[in-house]
This record gives sequence, structure tokens and C-alpha cells, in this order.
Amino acid sequence: MNSKLIKNITIIDPSQDEPLDNRSILVKNGKIVAIDKATCIDIDDGCEIIDGEENFILPGFIDMHVHLMANGFLFEDAMNNPLAIHFYKALKNMKDTIDAGVTYVRDCGLADIGVKLAQKKGMFLAPKMKISVMPLSISRGHFDFKLNSGFDMVMNYPGLPHPVCNGVEGVITKTREVLGSKADFIKVMTTGGVVSINDSPEFTQFNRRELKAIVSEAKMRGNTKVSAHAHGSGGIENAVKAGIHFIEHGTYINKKIAKLMADEGTYLVPTRLVISETKKNAEKGKLKKDLSKKAMEVSKFHKENMGMAYNEGVKMLMGTDSGVIEHGQNLKELKLLCEIGMEPMEAITSGTIEAAKSMEIDNEVGSIAIGKSADMIMTDKNPLDDISYLGDSNNILMVFQDGKIVKNRFN
Repeated sequence: MNSKLIKNITIIDPSQDEPLDNRSILVKNGKIVAIDKATCIDIDDGCEIIDGEENFILPGFIDMHVHLMANGFLFEDAMNNPLAIHFYKALKNMKDTIDAGVTYVRDCGLADIGVKLAQKKGMFLAPKMKISVMPLSISRGHFDFKLNSGFDMVMNYPGLPHPVCNGVEGVITKTREVLGSKADFIKVMTTGGVVSINDSPEFTQFNRRELKAIVSEAKMRGNTKVSAHAHGSGGIENAVKAGIHFIEHGTYINKKIAKLMADEGTYLVPTRLVISETKKNAEKGKLKKDLSKKAMEVSKFHKENMGMAYNEGVKMLMGTDSGVIEHGQNLKELKLLCEIGMEPMEAITSGTIEAAKSMEIDNEVGSIAIGKSADMIMTDKNPLDDISYLGDSNNILMVFQDGKIVKNRFN
């Protein structure tokens, strides 16, 4: 029997009111089977014992918005690089995500079923994942990357549907195609975006009839949830009123919509990190002029509006939009969530058990509890004292995924 005893640690877990010091965790076959004082746990012969040396252990984090297969949406790369390069780059992206302390992700576009199956088979190091395969976009909307020359820049290969669809019949057909490609959830672009070629973040895309058709079709197919990329207030409101479950970004949200989201129980994934990092890239001249202008404009409103939405009681989850920005910075998002009003434990909760509940996988992951997968991270400083400490992947000493040590800077 494959077993590990991790002893002499302090457990910081969202299901506990206070940290649990001087504890031990017994793991067998990838599951947590006991949590107690070290002297109270019986172990088998051959059990591996890891002395935590009074360090801190937390659940592995869940990033609710990543693009594991993307590296900045640099369209010239898609033109010049062989397709194989796209996949080899992704291997590093996934390792960097694990190293940052993220053991589960919700991929919001471009990871297909082959990537998910390969992770499950252990073919490479990667977080567990829920995938949307390909977002839905209107013609010349966010994720229609056709240039005025007529050249289509979208990543498209067998297993990865083309994103563009229009009209009620068109969106139903595309939803069926994406679900048939084994998507775990549907992602739809209800506004433009910062990296869009053809639009701006505040532009509304898809009408409410189209969005309701997407939600209805997804519900019929296994009660599948729908997530909306939405910066502008019109696109956010349409998405919420259509019954969409998650709003990504939410830049131009207003108090009326925030109250509606709170009443409906709609989740908001603020992605503070991508807004912050994209602004920095714009200031450094790393973005083209038109993208820089959009990035700077979005950054003016995002933090204040996220604070307002939080104060109105909107449920928020940790997500970064890694892939638009560099991978491996994921837990920097925690400090940014605290800057809009969260306490450190609340920010941790948004990236662990609350994220798991939102995807209905809280019986598997999201907290350190008996019967759950042993997905955990270890650090040598209490993050409740300094939440920013987790934002540096070098401070993540160990990462466990299903009980296996997948990162070890401890010994």
C-alpha cells in the first residue's frame, strides 16, 4: 500500500476556523485517510514519513480561469511556428502552474480532450482540469481572430472546433459541437476583449435570445454550466439574465448588476492579475498601441468596480487568465483579492473550497479532509500573516497531487 505520513505541520484549511498546529496527515493511495496529532495515527510498515518541520500546509489551489495552451496570444507565433511547438510550450506552462501551487484548473479555452486525457494518464506533469475546449464567439467578435486580410489566426485543428457562431440556430449547433468535443463547461464571449483584433472590451456580443439558447442547450446536455467572458455592463447583464453561471472579468459592472448577481448567486471571477499585469506590459511598451490603449482603459475601472461588487455580496472566485499573461504567477491573485476587501482566509477559500463547490467537485478536492484527494501545498511562512508570500512560486516548498510529491524544494 502506497502511504505517506506528513507530520509536524500546521494545517491552514478553509473548513477550519483556526489553523491546526502540530498535526499529521496520513495519505494512502492518493487519499487523505487520517488527520490528527502524530502520536494518534497508526501507520503501516513501509510508510514514508515526511517531517514538515513546523511548516504550513494548505489545500492545492484551483485557478478558475487559465489558458494552459496559450502564451500571450501572439498571433505571429501561430503563423510562424509549427503546430507541435504549440504543444511543447504547453508542457512548461502546466509545470509552471503546478510549481505555483495550483493543482486543479478550469481551462477557459484551447485545451482539448487530448490534453485532459494525457494528464489523467500521467503522461506529463499538469494540474487536473475542467475544459471548455473552444469559446463561442460572434463573427468578428472576441475570439474571432480573422484579420482584415482574410487570414484566420485562430488556433484550429482536429478536436478543436472553430469558435464562430451566429443566431439562435447557429449557437445551438456550436454548443452541441463543443459539448461533443468533450467540454466540461461552455465558455461564451459576451463582450469584446483587450486582446481582441476586431473589437473593444465594452462592446456587447450575442443577444439575450442567443445566450438563453446556449444555456438551455447546455442544461439539456448533462446540466452543463456556462461561463461568460464579459467586460462591458451590457454583456454582463445579458449573461446574468440569460442564466449564465460565471462572469469572467466583469470590468464595467455597476451596482444594479452586482445586486442582480448577488441575488441570482452568479459567480464572478475577477481576474485581477491579468488586468494588473497587462497594464504593466502596456506601460513597458510590450503591447501594440491599440492593445495598450484598451489595457490602460480597462485598468482604470477594474479594481474599484470589483471592490463595489464584493461589497454588494457577489460571490467571487480566484482566477488569473494565465496564458494571456505569463504562467506560474497564479497565487499573486490572492493579494489582489485582498486589496478589494477580502481577508486572507477568504481569498484562500475563494481559490480552494468555494472554487471546488462552484464546479461541484468539493467531494474530491478543495480542502484538507478525510476521504478527499491529497492535493496540498507546503510553505514555510503563515500566509494568513502575509498573503503575498504565496505569490512567489519559490515559496511553495512542496506540492502534492493525489498524494504524489510533484514539487519538492524542501529537501
